[in-house]
Amino acid sequence: MKRRLLLPYSLAILTTAGCSLAPYQQSAEDPANSAEDLSTEHPQTAKPPPQPPSPSELIKASLYDQHREWKGIPYRLGGMSKRGIDCSALVYLIYRDHMGVELPRTTQYQATAGAPIKRTQLRPGDLVFFRTGRRGRHVGIYLEDGKFLHASVSRGVTISQLTDHYWKSRYWRARRLELTSDGES
Repeated sequence: MKRRLLLPYSLAILTTAGCSLAPYQQSAEDPANSAEDLSTEHPQTAKPPPQPPSPSELIKASLYDQHREWKGIPYRLGGMSKRGIDCSALVYLIYRDHMGVELPRTTQYQATAGAPIKRTQLRPGDLVFFRTGRRGRHVGIYLEDGKFLHASVSRGVTISQLTDHYWKSRYWRARRLELTSDGES
């Protein structure tokens, strides 16, 4: 019984004692705190506050998160779920759910959304389009350094390089959707 009573009292003593154990602080009148001593013995370098990530960095991070979530989901023509998805559905869902932008559902109409840009102007979030056959079209979302996220017929949701022979020879166009800071176009 005595042990049960001692525990609350011990905790009370420790918590109140903690307030009196604050580290020693020098007063402003203390010679060790003079401006001369601070500038010569302890130079203080002011660190600039960390810069918030740029919109481009935020888009890139969101796209890589989407890749982790969808990676390996098989390609299925007309599919719009984790059981199977096609290229335009992946683009449609990412833009709708993570960027707040309603796009057309098909590659044919996505290829007319936004503004045309040159391949040399690509930045994260731009749509890249390919001609994969006489009438076939394919779409992906540009990431960085020549990489794009897409739903591949052979590998499912993946990241590929624009410089890969297959994609390089089939590149068609790119489009940019202007996004505002709140994610709307």
